[in-house]
Amino acid sequence: MKTSHATVSHANASQIVWAVQKTSAEVLSVPQGESQSSFAPLQPIRQWLDAIEVQNPATANLLCRVIPSRCPFERTVKLFDRTLFSIPPLCKLNPFYEQVVGLRFRALCYLADECHEDVSHYC
Repeated sequence: MKTSHATVSHANASQIVWAVQKTSAEVLSVPQGESQSSFAPLQPIRQWLDAIEVQNPATANLLCRVIPSRCPFERTVKLFDRTLFSIPPLCKLNPFYEQVVGLRFRALCYLADECHEDVSHYC
């Protein structure tokens, strides 16, 4: 697994790095006594998404524009300054959520490290 580091001058940069490190630790650790399921029909697609390498600035910019930085489904419905209800972020129900977020992060790292672009407008 490739590890990417980015120098991003943005308030959420440390949160992004922490989330990627946490996700990597969760993926690599399997609790004792438990084995991973042998039936994983979506695993080839996950591996394909994880294997995508960003090597083109135009592709990296497109990925950063298309993949949102936050879950777009999360909402708080208010009426006259009173919260009626909140819709939680539903993106984590997507079976490819971690891979898509990782792909966006690799694109941001490529733009920041290799192309020396300011990526703060994508965050």
